[in-house]
Amino acid sequence: MAEGAGAYRHVVLFKFKPSASNDAVVAIENAFRALCVELPFVRGFEWGRNSSPEGLDQGFTHCFIVSFDGPEGRDAYLPHPAHQAFCRRHLDPSLEKVCVVDFQSAR
Repeated sequence: MAEGAGAYRHVVLFKFKPSASNDAVVAIENAFRALCVELPFVRGFEWGRNSSPEGLDQGFTHCFIVSFDGPEGRDAYLPHPAHQAFCRRHLDPSLEKVCVVDFQSAR
């Protein structure tokens, strides 16, 4: 998966339910990575856990960035059966709140 200038970014922030176990969170991290490797229209994937000292995270602990060549890739990704299954299996039971921002990179 290669990323370049002008890529289309799908940024997702996760706030987990207090009941979400560490094992469940790690399973989500791994499943999200595997999902993105599986889909040919995904051009890049990166993620990390919040480490900001500012205290402005509002409980969001994880940021995932999925990159596409353009919005058409995102439009294929969102309803894709593998993405929908990932959401149902992993996210629906574990997430308290999600924030999504999509944008065309302007490097």
